Amino acid sequence: MNHETKISPLGESWGEYRKKHYTVEEIAENDLMVKLVGEMIKTRKENHISQRELEYMTGVKQSVIARMESGKTDPQLSTILKLLVSMGKTLTIVPLELSEK
Repeated sequence: MNHETKISPLGESWGEYRKKHYTVEEIAENDLMVKLVGEMIKTRKENHISQRELEYMTGVKQSVIARMESGKTDPQLSTILKLLVSMGKTLTIVPLELSEK
């Protein structure tokens, strides 16, 4: 999403709204989840795996995968790991710099 897109009649951008209503930590957490799920979708599509096929590979229901990919649910770490491992991926812990953007 373009962080400067106006979201209200008052002209407030999404970036301005986020800074006013969310902590730096909440913004960082959200950005990390968006990036993680985006990479999972990219990997699934690059490997020509449908959500249904991923269900068969992992036992995670297709509807759960769809809700996770659309951002409608906050998946458990165990679910994320099941999906990643089935696609030959893993998570890595690296230092994070929290800064206001």
